[in-house]
Amino acid sequence: MAHQYQVQDRDFQEQRHIHALLELTLSPAKAGKTVSYVGSLLPEQRREFLDIANSHHVVLRSLQPVFQQATLAGNTELADWAKTAIEKEDSRISTALRYLHEICTEVESAGCPVTVMKSLDHWPDLGNDLDLYSSADIRSIRRVLSERFKARSEARSWGDRLAGKWNFVIPGLPELVEFHLKRLGQTGEHRGLAQRFVTRRMEKEVGGMKFHVPAPEERIVVATLQRMYRHFYFRVCDIVNSAMLVESGSLDFFELRRATEAAGIWEGAATFLVIVSDYVRRYRGYNLNLPRLVYEAAPFGGEKILIRERFLRVPIMPEGAKLFTREITHVALRGDLPATLRLNLLPPLALAAAVAYKLTGSDKGVW
Repeated sequence: MAHQYQVQDRDFQEQRHIHALLELTLSPAKAGKTVSYVGSLLPEQRREFLDIANSHHVVLRSLQPVFQQATLAGNTELADWAKTAIEKEDSRISTALRYLHEICTEVESAGCPVTVMKSLDHWPDLGNDLDLYSSADIRSIRRVLSERFKARSEARSWGDRLAGKWNFVIPGLPELVEFHLKRLGQTGEHRGLAQRFVTRRMEKEVGGMKFHVPAPEERIVVATLQRMYRHFYFRVCDIVNSAMLVESGSLDFFELRRATEAAGIWEGAATFLVIVSDYVRRYRGYNLNLPRLVYEAAPFGGEKILIRERFLRVPIMPEGAKLFTREITHVALRGDLPATLRLNLLPPLALAAAVAYKLTGSDKGVW
């Protein structure tokens, strides 16, 4: 019984931390009470808060309002704590960004087009891995990374092999470098969609360095694949990043629909955007300006999301399963046999990963 209460207390604390992160990042000017909440946390609770902020890739975006408001209020203890954490994260990001630019430069110079996925969407934050897409073959990528950076490749899981994914460890760089080659999707089912990450890529300057990044529509595509068809959970950064993208006016909803309908994931993309909009309304008081075509295609929204086990969870049954069923049905009716066969491997892989996690606490080697 005592253990049950401890679990409930931990879950409640995590929910409060995530609520605070959402408020600090979506509505920082109105987050006075949230800053007071962070200030009231005990040292161990602050470490947990910072750990969750890191898991959600919003350390800088959540702590900058804390530092600013604590400084204005004369709370030097809280301001110093936030400043120390900000400086530590700034240092990590500066190192990772420098390596990322060098990697992209060397890979491009070798004739391998490379696009930075997801990692730079979090700016001024950065993810815990460096994610890249290339249409080149693995031999060319491996040669550049081993010769220029003394990189070594990590062991690949069955899921990695299906998805065309390779992880590299580079001396001096704490973050893994993750290359997606020629395919996207949990089982590598999307080849045509993947090509857009090279043919439609754009240039973006970050920290005084230039990178190739996906077009706005592809940013939503990769977020949709990750959140609605693979992990079935949101991070705070997904909501903040996507809200900013929609509000920038750069997202072409008709182009997004055209691309995702062809891949069988339009309903998932629409649902992803509606969930983001629902959270914006919850913390800002208004919806994102989404067109009707998005709402008409979304089978559910933020009302289905629950904060559980450190993240904002999308229910797998029945909502996630229905999205997967629609995707595989579309692919099969299109006559894409290789993609259909790959997608049919997903349920047994997911089951194997769940069993492995239950037995060992890790799904490494499967997922």
